Amino acid sequence: MSTKADEMVERAASRLEEMSQEAASSDGIKAKLADELAQDADFLRKMKPSLVKERIKGNEPVEPAGGTAPPPTPTPPPRPAKPKAKAKKPGGSGGPSPILVLAIAFAVGYALAKVVDWRGHAHPRD
Repeated sequence: MSTKADEMVERAASRLEEMSQEAASSDGIKAKLADELAQDADFLRKMKPSLVKERIKGNEPVEPAGGTAPPPTPTPPPRPAKPKAKAKKPGGSGGPSPILVLAIAFAVGYALAKVVDWRGHAHPRD
């Protein structure tokens, strides 16, 4: 028995499956996420409202004999690893030294305080 909600879930799972296949054929992070998308599609198919209803009743849900899920697609062979960039120093982010940043902030604050104090003497409040 296939309901409209089941069909919507199946369409969403099919779209995830398509996205998984597209991601598997690309480079970088997309290729790494292809397997996760395929697993999500399988999980989504298990969450069809009619199957959940059967589980709640305590019955073992059974997919139709033909099955609406497409057969699993073969995964593409892994791509050769790209050479990695030079390793950074441990703990270093490559930015300016925190001590230098603090020293500059202190100097700017001190200079600003002097300017404000100097201008305060120029216009005293009697």
